[in-house]
Amino acid sequence: MAINLGGVAVGVGIILAFLMRWIMKEKKRLGALVPFVLSVLYGMLAALAALGAWSVLGAVTWLGLWAGNVAGYASLVWGIGGKAPDVTRAHQIVLTDGGYAIVFLLTIMLGCLLKWGPKQAKSKIILGCLAGILIALSGNVAGVAAIPLGSGVNFAGIGFTGVFG
Repeated sequence: MAINLGGVAVGVGIILAFLMRWIMKEKKRLGALVPFVLSVLYGMLAALAALGAWSVLGAVTWLGLWAGNVAGYASLVWGIGGKAPDVTRAHQIVLTDGGYAIVFLLTIMLGCLLKWGPKQAKSKIILGCLAGILIALSGNVAGVAAIPLGSGVNFAGIGFTGVFG
């Protein structure tokens, strides 16, 4: 699936909104940013690794991307009168079997945070994942994010496979 400029604008808008919240409400405490930043990175990894795959994670990622695209397109084209061209650059990155195991473990940890984590962190986690999904496939972000995220997960997967494989 492609991402349009409106979808990317929604993703960046979510990041800007949480940045403003961090400055104004959370008094620039670095610990308050951790759940949001980690969930943005997870959303980017999910979009780069699973989008287009026939999986539950791929379907959830596709749904988030579709919703952001529609909302962004409507906002830019009908709300402001601009245009929302396609800005997609990336495709699915290649993960090793160990890399997919790490993505699976990260998904379990994310689910546990949503289930048992602090109530105020739930919106940070969900919207952070959505922001990551929406910006992950854009032209410049995809090129910058795909290499360290994919390589890092594959490297962790090598260690995981070495210990348990």
